[in-house]
Amino acid sequence: MAETSDKGQLLGQLRIDRSAGEDTSRRPWLIGGGVLVVLLIAGAVWLWQRGQAPVDVSLATAAAPALGNPGAATVLQATGYVTARREATVSAQITGKLTEVLIEEGEHVEKGQVLARLENSSQRAQLAQASAQLGEARARIGQIASELEQARRDYARQQDLVARKLVSPQAVEAARTQVESLAAQLAAQREVVQFAEAQRASAQVQLDYTTVRAPFAGVVIAKAAQVGEIVSPLSAGGGFTRTGIGTIVDMDSLEVEVDVNEAYINRVVQGGRAEAVLDAYPDWTIPAHVIAIIPTADRGKATVKVRIGLDRKDPRILPDMGVRVSFLARDGTAGAPAVAAGVLVPSTAIVSRNGSNVVFVAEGDRARARAVTPGQPFGDLTLVEGLAAGARVVREPGPGLVDGARIEEAKE
Repeated sequence: MAETSDKGQLLGQLRIDRSAGEDTSRRPWLIGGGVLVVLLIAGAVWLWQRGQAPVDVSLATAAAPALGNPGAATVLQATGYVTARREATVSAQITGKLTEVLIEEGEHVEKGQVLARLENSSQRAQLAQASAQLGEARARIGQIASELEQARRDYARQQDLVARKLVSPQAVEAARTQVESLAAQLAAQREVVQFAEAQRASAQVQLDYTTVRAPFAGVVIAKAAQVGEIVSPLSAGGGFTRTGIGTIVDMDSLEVEVDVNEAYINRVVQGGRAEAVLDAYPDWTIPAHVIAIIPTADRGKATVKVRIGLDRKDPRILPDMGVRVSFLARDGTAGAPAVAAGVLVPSTAIVSRNGSNVVFVAEGDRARARAVTPGQPFGDLTLVEGLAAGARVVREPGPGLVDGARIEEAKE
């Protein structure tokens, strides 16, 4: 028995305590693993934000009460473009080869100013021929007129002689016939002269057609042909004939065309006051007025076109510029709609996040989410509240864009 007890004590001394070993050896590994996981997550988030694709950033524009018009308020806004009522692509009236082109883009021209010349040797030859024929016809008139005058004197003498019975009545009849014949020839020759004059005038017109002149005063916005090219009023179809020499715009005829949602067209009054702001100059307000409401609607866009006249002309206003028009109403006007409040942003900039409408504002190189309340749409823009005027908003935020994400403005 004693021997058995001694063996049990020896075995007990040799047994390893596993619970104590596990607690002391695994703790460093667990702590290190947790720190590594946190670092990996933080690095992934940082890399994800840093790797955001470039996004297009545009400016939100205020839809505030009208500037520079105390007592006037904006009842409606619409977007459109500057257009010219007088714009012409000038071409020659005949087909010919250009020998001179006297215009350049941006040049101001006066009415009747020579813009280009065509090769005109054939027209000049035709004019010279017609002038010679006219001169010959006029000389023939002088000859016939002299013969007629002589025939009338002969007829008078014959009448005196027949009264004294010195010549026969037949001689008098012959003299009268000669007078009548020459008178008829003179009348016919006058018709020939008129025909020759018409031919010369036609030749002169053809020669004038070789000189291209400005139909009105304006500015050249395009030069379409060069010396040596063939121009024609009609397209030749081969691709080697120009149909225009240049395009001229009468800058005094510039106006604005906007599309107004048909649901709000009742707010626009013909002759009513308005203000225009060019996209290129957002801080410059141009006084304007409604010229006309075009009496037809666009079925596809559900809009009505409105023509806006600009009360102030300026060289900065150019055709096809984007423009935003505010239609004005006097305070206290009966039935005037409430003044629109907020700012206009691209409709694509408004997205839903966690059940709320938000717009991402660019602050430095970060995108910050701002909760907004969408209102009235204006074409591809929407009026929103909760955003400051002039804020730089992300035009089309992707579904993965989050508050605080790194962004950079897309390069055009």
